[in-house]
Amino acid sequence: MRRAAIEAGENAGAAEILARYAADYPVGPHDQPQSMCPAFGSLRVGLRMRRTATVLSGSACCVYGLTFTSHFYGARRSVGYVPFNSETLVTGKLFEDIRDAVHQLADPAQHDAVVIINLCVPTASGVPLRLLPKTINDVRVIGIDVPGFGVPTHAEAKDVLSGAMLNYARNEAEQGPVQAPRGGRSLRPTVTLLGEMFPADPIGIGMMLEPLGLACGPVVPTREWRELYAALDCAAVAAIHPFYTSCIREFETAGRAVVGSAPVGHDGTAAWLDAIGEACGVAKAKVDAAKNKFLPAIKGALAGAPVKGRITLSGYEGSELLVARLLIESGADVRYVGTACPRTRWSEDDRAWLEAKGVAVQYRASLEQDLAAVDAFVPDLAIGTTPVVQHAKSRGIPALYFTNLISARPLMGPAGAGSLAQVINTAIGNKARFDAMTALFAGVGVGDSAGVLEDVPTPHPEFREKMRRQLAAQAKRRKAEEAI
Repeated sequence: MRRAAIEAGENAGAAEILARYAADYPVGPHDQPQSMCPAFGSLRVGLRMRRTATVLSGSACCVYGLTFTSHFYGARRSVGYVPFNSETLVTGKLFEDIRDAVHQLADPAQHDAVVIINLCVPTASGVPLRLLPKTINDVRVIGIDVPGFGVPTHAEAKDVLSGAMLNYARNEAEQGPVQAPRGGRSLRPTVTLLGEMFPADPIGIGMMLEPLGLACGPVVPTREWRELYAALDCAAVAAIHPFYTSCIREFETAGRAVVGSAPVGHDGTAAWLDAIGEACGVAKAKVDAAKNKFLPAIKGALAGAPVKGRITLSGYEGSELLVARLLIESGADVRYVGTACPRTRWSEDDRAWLEAKGVAVQYRASLEQDLAAVDAFVPDLAIGTTPVVQHAKSRGIPALYFTNLISARPLMGPAGAGSLAQVINTAIGNKARFDAMTALFAGVGVGDSAGVLEDVPTPHPEFREKMRRQLAAQAKRRKAEEAI
């Protein structure tokens, strides 16, 4: 089905963008998203920016789900939608409707930019957002395609829109003067941070950069358009989340050095400060002074908040390897790290460090691989996505949802060193409660007895055997057809 959608998109004129996505966001063992609709990532970026209108073009059911999820995660503005039917889609009227909607929204008193996001059906049908005007009434127009068959995760969809905006902003800056940040330009060279993170982390990173004579620049994705110029006007870029391929391409085109990993834990902070110092031409003495100031504090925080227990960890945010490093330095026995994001050269230091500690690292991890890790390692705590948490708890294993309970905490520098211990140790300490509940509800709601039933279900093993034979026959026929 994914192949058919890609072929339809290529035939409809989207071959170039789909080829770029295939290179930027290579698929893994699963060739289609296993989590929420990827377009949510781009939608989230647009909705969090000041003076930016965001419009969706796609099936009504998709738009409903994306709108619901956006407001669930705290969006406080409307999501635009251009409806369509089969006739307007195939006749080209949908594009005209989108163009009319953009013209109505392009009010410079309210908006700096209007973002239009094609979902699966308009992309596969070749709705040509590239033909929209680049500017209307001095309001920028950004059209992007974010189909589920081209962008594997919602985390990478953040890169799609952020990269498109950086490209637009870079071209503007090359043509002449642009707006300065609200607080004015920094008096010191800045380091742009790439990837969404806990709000306290940029503050902590800024404190660690100060002894180097540097300052913390904007975080990309940014919160308003003018921050894009400041992000490009930096001494170096810190790829905290290493999968922002499109953004990194824009920064490198602008001549900016990019540094991978992050100041997480003792070893991570030491290596990151060295890398930033080298990228920004900072004297070694200054880098050593910064390390002497912060590393003892980090080591003390780690020692003061130990984590004991075997852990498996998985998620789709992109910070999974960083969290695993922090847990290991806190004393945890981490056996497996799965991330839905791809392997890039910006995460190589983290991968090498983890594998040297005996950790199995799986990029583009599928749900099946994450579940298999829980079954194989039988951890004291499983950290993961909702289905991983459910699977672990069904086996009496304490579990925590990565996105809301782990990634929503400071991770960098001294503040991050002890931030995970309390929630991790509390969860591991609940093992006895899980054992009691598992014993109490043993056999309830499992298999044929699942659901609300008035009578005890009557087992029919003959039906299972009949279905097994049918499936075996179907598999045999398919194999014979493939041989032909």
